[in-house]
Amino acid sequence: MKKLIITSAIAIALSLPLILSAQTPPHPGGDPSTGGHTTVGGNAPGAPIGSGTIILTLLAAAYGGKKVYNLRKEEKE
Repeated sequence: MKKLIITSAIAIALSLPLILSAQTPPHPGGDPSTGGHTTVGGNAPGAPIGSGTIILTLLAAAYGGKKVYNLRKEEKE
């Protein structure tokens, strides 16, 4: 049980900076002759990666939970 708590604490401590950090917004830029209304990356919108990151994190948590469950189940036998 102590090993599980230590492992969980280390995993949480290592993942917190990834979850809590955010990038600063980019400089709006734009061409002054057109009024400066162009997007930073060009005319195309950026790729939505937020949903994929959440899904990947949830799948990893489920996989880790299953491994812990199986480990605890084997210890009781």
